[in-house]
Amino acid sequence: MASGELTELEVAIEKIVHIFFEHAAKEGRKGTLTAGEFKELVALQLPNLMKDVGDLDEKMKKLDVNNDQELKFGEYWRLVGELAKDLKREKVGKKK
Repeated sequence: MASGELTELEVAIEKIVHIFFEHAAKEGRKGTLTAGEFKELVALQLPNLMKDVGDLDEKMKKLDVNNDQELKFGEYWRLVGELAKDLKREKVGKKK
């Protein structure tokens, strides 16, 4: 896709996509996260940003908009967006 050296943001996006598919390939269908894959991804990749989330099964149910008990990339991307918004709120709050 990219023809030149990737920027920091491009590398970050590429990493987010790579991590999703790396975990999605372990169980079930390759393009979705099962509950087990989701929990492992959170434990390994998001232990700090999701430490106060509570029950991961409940979080997955909220993200799983089509209720198929798996997270497609778009549903996972909603989580990334939520976490980014939380980080933004923290940054804005610290400036006051």
